[in-house]
Amino acid sequence: MNKYRKDFPLFKAIDEHNSAENNGLVYLDTAATAQRPYIVLNAMDHFYATQNANPLRGIYSLSERATKAYEDARETVAKFLNAASPKEIIFTRNTSEGLNLIANTYGMANVNAGDEVVVSIMEHHSNILPWQYVCEVKGATLKYLYVDKETGEIPESEYSKITPKTKIVSVTHVSNVLGTTNPIRKIADLAHKNGAVMVVDGAQSTPHVKVDVQALGADFLAMSGHKLCGPMGIGAVYGKLELLEAMPPFLRGGEMIEYVTETGATWAEVPHKFEAGTVSAGDAVGMAAAIRYIQSVGLENIVQHDNELAVRLVEGMKKIPHVNIIGNKDGTKRCGIVTFTVDGVHPHDIATLLSDENIAIRAGHHCAQPLGAYLGVPATARASLYFYNTEEEVDLLLEKVSMLRKWSGYKD
Repeated sequence: MNKYRKDFPLFKAIDEHNSAENNGLVYLDTAATAQRPYIVLNAMDHFYATQNANPLRGIYSLSERATKAYEDARETVAKFLNAASPKEIIFTRNTSEGLNLIANTYGMANVNAGDEVVVSIMEHHSNILPWQYVCEVKGATLKYLYVDKETGEIPESEYSKITPKTKIVSVTHVSNVLGTTNPIRKIADLAHKNGAVMVVDGAQSTPHVKVDVQALGADFLAMSGHKLCGPMGIGAVYGKLELLEAMPPFLRGGEMIEYVTETGATWAEVPHKFEAGTVSAGDAVGMAAAIRYIQSVGLENIVQHDNELAVRLVEGMKKIPHVNIIGNKDGTKRCGIVTFTVDGVHPHDIATLLSDENIAIRAGHHCAQPLGAYLGVPATARASLYFYNTEEEVDLLLEKVSMLRKWSGYKD
């Protein structure tokens, strides 16, 4: 898989030129954002150089070409997720905006006093805060599915919390802290059996595994472009067409209307009903290029490589005294995400010391404070791997982690 590194300007500069800006950098923070290959940057440059006009608004040829590029990108996302129609894809800025869209439209319209919304304790704040707000406004109850602290997985007993009172179940496909892949189809079946809809946070899963919304039984799914080698500021929501058609709009303004009078308005057809104002067409084109690129690499190859590196990292960390792996100790169940602590060394210090060694990892609560409180670890360090990382980089991380306590003044 190392051959793909040359497709990325950042890694090409590191591997071939050892540039002063990124001298020997080891990038292990893909769960926060992935690097971008030339093909994505070139696709965006091409759009702005040759197709730059406001999509959907002009009847001249340049605008029509911009519209086609934008709608082609929508079709690419639809096929990537196996949506039944491109109309089921709404472009957003990111996963967070997508989850807020779902909560503030479907959630507000369908959750009432006495109802329940179910999420897991491992959720990113973006899949907790919108539902907290819905429940607060509507007088509903937010319930949590808790995880086994050793395996990082939801025990069978927790699923009894999904009942006929449940109106929405919203669960991450892959945890950004634990790397756990949740059994979404099983959860969706339980939700549907009880008359609820299934919302999926696909931010961490879509870059790493094949996501088929129909096979998963998802009613909604939100994702980001920047985590799968696309640009920042673009994401997408998948929603079943019949649900989208019944939902009120999220934002109101240009392009999302059919007709406006002094006292009211009617809305454009789905998906344009949810895409107010000038759209991020260039970013959508970049996201589509990123999807085609990772498909050319092969998601099955990405999964295998992620697992191999994660196993190497987990097994190596098990041999280092005072290092604690958070969650499952099986690297094949981590989706390339390995979260850890070191006795006596604050995670921020871990990240700082490793940064001094040109290794980039993430440290903090990872926007999952309820999970940290539940596990008793308010902050952790996280290394996240992708197909462009190498065994040599993993080994270097292990070497430096083994030195952290010594660098922090400990004698053992």
